[in-house]
Amino acid sequence: MAKKNMNEKLKNLKKEQAGNATPAEQKIKINEGSEIPGTDVSIGEEITYGPEQADEARPKPVPKKDRRGGKAIQAELDAAKELAEGNKEKYTRLLSEFDNMRARNEKESAEMSDKGAMEALEKILPVIDNLERALDTIEEDNKTPFQEGIEKIYKQLMDTLEEIGVKPMNAVGTEFDPTFHNAVIHEEDEAQGENLVIEEMQKGYMYKEKVLRHAMVKVVN
Repeated sequence: MAKKNMNEKLKNLKKEQAGNATPAEQKIKINEGSEIPGTDVSIGEEITYGPEQADEARPKPVPKKDRRGGKAIQAELDAAKELAEGNKEKYTRLLSEFDNMRARNEKESAEMSDKGAMEALEKILPVIDNLERALDTIEEDNKTPFQEGIEKIYKQLMDTLEEIGVKPMNAVGTEFDPTFHNAVIHEEDEAQGENLVIEEMQKGYMYKEKVLRHAMVKVVN
């Protein structure tokens, strides 16, 4: 009878403790084969733990193993490699197209710049022609200080034009070439060479590698 009363008291005590447990406390059933490091808990014993103890006792998740076979993984690697090579090819092609476009834009810009410069320089050439005609009237042995000053200004002008790429053709003594010369007079002279420019009626000029103005020339034979 005493033993029965003792068992009832233990049951009542467990119920009372369970009713007074905080929400953070948890009951964990220790199953056979489980381990709780640092405790002397018997297998199958039911114990109330606080939050920290519950976290330690809770079984740790086991990482899932990759169940795919080696062939599947290799196939994925091959697909990723193929994609990377395709992207590299696209990048190389786009880079090449960009370089070509940049070179084309630079060329077009330079051509437009040269075209504008040639239009402006062509308008200056008649002024140079008139200045040369005036200088041709000056006597070499009887120059005034003013005339000498004009000659210096002319030389400075021609040097400046040469610096920016403008040069006279100096066609006299060269073979006639329709690319650079415009023949306005033809003469027969057996003492001269064939198709030879013997006189410039109007000077021709080059701007860099382009004809700024064709030379008007006299050609023999």
